[in-house]
Amino acid sequence: MIYPTRRAIYLLLLGAPLALALGLLRPDLWVVAPAWIGLLFFGLLLDAMLGANPRRLALDAQVPHQVGVGDPFDLRLSTSGGGVPRRAEIALQLDERLAPGGRLADEMVKAADANALVRTLPLTASRRGQALIWALWMRWAGPLGLVWKQRRFQLAREITVVPSLRSVSEEGSRLFQRNSWFGLRQQQIRGEGTEYEALAEYQAGMDRRSIDWNASARHVKLLAKEYRVERDNRVVLAIDAGRTMAEPVGGMPRVDRAVSAALLLAYAGLKLGDRISFFSFAAKPQALTPAYLHIQDFPALQRAASKIDYAPVESNFTLALMTLSAELNRRSLIILFTEFTDATSADLMIRAAGRLVKKHRLLFVVIRDDEVEEEERRRPESAADITRSNVAAAMLRDRQLVIARLQRLGVDVLEVPADAMGASVVEAYLGIKRAGSL
Repeated sequence: MIYPTRRAIYLLLLGAPLALALGLLRPDLWVVAPAWIGLLFFGLLLDAMLGANPRRLALDAQVPHQVGVGDPFDLRLSTSGGGVPRRAEIALQLDERLAPGGRLADEMVKAADANALVRTLPLTASRRGQALIWALWMRWAGPLGLVWKQRRFQLAREITVVPSLRSVSEEGSRLFQRNSWFGLRQQQIRGEGTEYEALAEYQAGMDRRSIDWNASARHVKLLAKEYRVERDNRVVLAIDAGRTMAEPVGGMPRVDRAVSAALLLAYAGLKLGDRISFFSFAAKPQALTPAYLHIQDFPALQRAASKIDYAPVESNFTLALMTLSAELNRRSLIILFTEFTDATSADLMIRAAGRLVKKHRLLFVVIRDDEVEEEERRRPESAADITRSNVAAAMLRDRQLVIARLQRLGVDVLEVPADAMGASVVEAYLGIKRAGSL
């Protein structure tokens, strides 16, 4: 497509008053007006013929087939063909998961060492699912700046946005290095925990309470009991996928942050020999995976986490937790990633949790609402600010009331910042295993 630029339109409009003035003052010079228009159209035709030909340009777009939600990645664009322009403007039509509004505008410049236009666009996927990059429009001005040359390239690139594994690879190794005593090798997990392992000769630094006096009397030397961390526990990672969890915090939906933290916890649990399963629910239970035991089963948990969808409905905690309780035939650690806004809407959740905590260990994980806390702390400067501060304070009071009611029932509640969710959940899980209170 070729069409005039703003410069060509201004030149055409500039000739109109000059032609009118000449027609009034020198009617014999009326031919100047059509000559000016003809000259301008000749310039447009010449500018369209010179420079790069849109039909000869070829576009190459390189994009990964799969990315993690919230992980940055690059879209690499390059052109080839004869007569490449020095610079060109581009506009991309893509999925709203990749850019707000589904549109992204930028420009491409000519590479210094090649006859090609190149550009690398940094993108970030905000939600899981299939993200499409449909098309790209490219336009550039002719050598005279009188016409735009434009071409549309059909890209049809599909990107699968899955739960992010960056936290699993980075946070996982860091946490295991920090808790190196809590590793896989037998000698590292002996001496800690609550499950009896063996008798060993007492050494300096051992807990004196671990001395077995009867065995020491029989063997005429001090013997101490060695314990190991309990393994083969059942851990259920329950994720609320209802309306409140679909709301973004820090540019990413809460449910995606919960899925990433749950995958990090699943990786740690499999490394430590526990049985890990995923459970998700919204208005009704969605899925409960089998209990996986080996680290080779982690891809199966990743696929199950990828299928957790966003739901614009209220979560039914009563149905979900009753269904989960019926599926569990042994005492388990249930880690529930959820969100609550007020005490009234959380009443059914508290009642369901009270029934579940009688048989299982229950840990609630919620994201701290920094925006509401900041609004409550902000110094008011107007009546509207006072109203917002009072509403924020009331929301925080209701939130703390729900947390207090859950804690009175015996439920552990972990309220963490969004960016530290994965590390905090794993630390809480390791603390429970250390204490042997599962």
